[in-house]
Amino acid sequence: MPAGRLLLLDTASLYFRAYFGVPDSVKAPDGTPVNAVRGLLDMIARLVTDRRPTRLVACWDDDWRPAFRVEAIPSYKAHRVAQEVPGTTGVEEVPDTLSPQVPVIVEVLAALGVPRLGAPGFEADDVIGTLVARETARPAGERDAVDVVTGDRDLFQLVDDEVPVRVLYTVKGIKDLLVVDQAQLRERYGVATGRAYADMATLRGDTSDGLPGVAGIGEKTAAALVHRYGTLEAVLAARDAGDPGLTATQRRRLTEAADYLAVAPRVVRVAADAPVADVDDHLPATPADPDALVELAQRWGLASSVRRVVDALAAAH
Repeated sequence: MPAGRLLLLDTASLYFRAYFGVPDSVKAPDGTPVNAVRGLLDMIARLVTDRRPTRLVACWDDDWRPAFRVEAIPSYKAHRVAQEVPGTTGVEEVPDTLSPQVPVIVEVLAALGVPRLGAPGFEADDVIGTLVARETARPAGERDAVDVVTGDRDLFQLVDDEVPVRVLYTVKGIKDLLVVDQAQLRERYGVATGRAYADMATLRGDTSDGLPGVAGIGEKTAAALVHRYGTLEAVLAARDAGDPGLTATQRRRLTEAADYLAVAPRVVRVAADAPVADVDDHLPATPADPDALVELAQRWGLASSVRRVVDALAAAH
């Protein structure tokens, strides 16, 4: 049995969902919209109440479009670039009324005592992947179960029943999360492991991230190939060997996509070794800075949402 439960939040995924899910009529006393802040806090309160974690980390995008991914595949998230900035991979297009709320989220999390972890040059996905890898590396009797909360299917690649690592997918919102484990991967995608999901996703591609995939190979065919050969590397070896398990059309398409397939795994697979700081991530029983939290709650009109989080944290202990 796991010793406890580590809850990893894909924070930007959650506050984007909150922004679009909570009316922008939710405002601070000075008229500033705070719908994303309120929505995120209410999500955290619900997650702590329902999931009873012993540890909690808000994972952060220090870099939403890392250079190493753009160098490999220049189209990676290119359609989301609002502004080209020399020497960088560009500024992300974010709604005007969401951007000012992000610093408020940072301050409230700090006052609550919820650690917020990023890594220079890496996405939140990579922070999550690294924290999962660290947990997986612990002796079996000392590991905590890991729940990753996200609206991003990319993180399905971390699912591992042995640790266990599950993804709580927000397709239906926080009140009705889809719990993704290996059985769910088999049922929905026809792949048996998180790693197999990453290989399938590499072949399939993802237009929402600007990943072209292999032309003519959709999700079902990609899953079938990974299922037949076991890994992406084995699929490519079969291509090169002229394996009769591949049709002539499949071999041709895989050959035409050789340049993409040579670099795509580095883009699709989340990092397991990002420079993420070691912090005390035990669930706080009381706010780290009660005075600052009160001031923030008053200034931004967050009293009810802050109270829900504080009560949930206390009750979880």
